[in-house]
Amino acid sequence: MQVADAMQLLAAGEQPAVLVERPDAASDFVLACDHAGRDIPRMLDSLGLSETELSSHIAWDIGAAGVAQRLSERLDATLVLQPYSRLVIDCNRTPGSAESIVERSEWTQIGRNENLSEVEVEARGREIFQPYHDALRELLDARQRQRRKTVLISVHSFTPSYRGAARPWHIGVMYHRDARLATELLRLLRRDERLPVGDNEPYSISDETDYTIPVHGEARGIPHLALEIRQDLIADEAGQSTWAGRLAKLLKQASEHLGATQV
Repeated sequence: MQVADAMQLLAAGEQPAVLVERPDAASDFVLACDHAGRDIPRMLDSLGLSETELSSHIAWDIGAAGVAQRLSERLDATLVLQPYSRLVIDCNRTPGSAESIVERSEWTQIGRNENLSEVEVEARGREIFQPYHDALRELLDARQRQRRKTVLISVHSFTPSYRGAARPWHIGVMYHRDARLATELLRLLRRDERLPVGDNEPYSISDETDYTIPVHGEARGIPHLALEIRQDLIADEAGQSTWAGRLAKLLKQASEHLGATQV
């Protein structure tokens, strides 16, 4: 594409496309939150959606950023967050895929995403998707050069029901080809018999449906997993703190066990 044909999506003074907290953190953990925010670039005019729609789960992972930030504090882990809504472009989907820029989310039509030009699609990828993943890539590259052990954790949340189907799990642990860390965390979570735990539920990871874990975790061969926490359990600060405290303890134990078994 010629430079003259490009469009500028983000105006001066708008939220940057990636936020990095604790860049010099000391622990082995790196946290990613692909759907942390619900911001919409001003020029997209809220994608034609109401405030109620933009506050709902279709726009972001409710509570995920709060958990990730508190987990970052407890683990002393670097956290990379995406503040723009997944309805602009989904930063956990491969650009160009059917789920990258959706025209419909659950029951809601996203009219402003219909019939986009190549220039519009390219701008969303260049200004939102790419900076987020560049930041993750550069962080992980730097740690690799320093020969630092790295454990990648992607933090998400899910709705208590979807399209009328109830989801009983309180938390799900997601993985694909490498189940080492996930298997140990699942074992630790299930010690609490009151806790409904999903093994690759309510979602599972694949190359076709995910980006962050396959590209930044699996491709590097570093320990990794994705977490999905039910949104009604982390909608407020109390719930976010409770889950961050629980997960900080168990993730440390799982990572230490994995390291010990590899010696």
